[in-house]
Amino acid sequence: MKQSRRNFLKFAGLSAAGLCLAPNAVMASGAGTGTGAHGAVNETALHAKRWAMVIDTRKLNTEEAIDALAETCHHIHNVPKIDSDQNIKWLWSGTYSETFTEQENNFPSEAQEKNRFPLLCNHCQNPSCVRVCPTKATFKRPDNIVAMDYHRCIGCRYCMAACPFGARSFNFMDPRTHLDMDKINMKFPTRMRGVVEKCNFCVERLAVGEMPACVEKSEGAIIFGDLQNPDSDVRKALRENFTIRRKPAAGTEPGVYYII
Repeated sequence: MKQSRRNFLKFAGLSAAGLCLAPNAVMASGAGTGTGAHGAVNETALHAKRWAMVIDTRKLNTEEAIDALAETCHHIHNVPKIDSDQNIKWLWSGTYSETFTEQENNFPSEAQEKNRFPLLCNHCQNPSCVRVCPTKATFKRPDNIVAMDYHRCIGCRYCMAACPFGARSFNFMDPRTHLDMDKINMKFPTRMRGVVEKCNFCVERLAVGEMPACVEKSEGAIIFGDLQNPDSDVRKALRENFTIRRKPAAGTEPGVYYII
């Protein structure tokens, strides 16, 4: 009872803080573009015409390593851990056949069968999720990040049906009851029951001049940058390596590339 009361009071305080810091709370969900409280421009914010990611699967290919990245991502973004088929995920791992369903090989190599691949929202150029959302709760920012406004989400799950990558999760239950409120990240909003969520390319970190958490923790295995800038790290990686993307036939133009 004491623990429940303490968690309730802590959540109440967090909600009150969120009301006082509304501009930052909206930014954290994906709507912001580098502005802070009272509309002040953050001069350290990182900008791009189109953010994209290149994952070097020669360096990142084990479930343990991917789980470590996911743990960091989920902690920063207050993603609940639910031990059931209703688990919420922003970053997870999959086999080759699960990741590249259009690249099947009848006689895969031993490494191909053994390796695991990081999976996340692909932040597509032509996102099908955005087209079907009736409330514009999911939208594409000018920098091509596909973002979420949790307050506009009505839980219809059309976006989940439209996403060819299975990158979205639905909160069937109150996610806050599956969070350790003593270890919650006060800088990022929690969600509520009945809304969809997913990877946001760490827009809240980009807005203050920091790279996505998974990029920092990957120690060079994940490259992040402006796809429209020919001198960016991602363009250099694409020039120098053979890469593939997930489900190219879907026509969504994913923003995540895999070095094979």
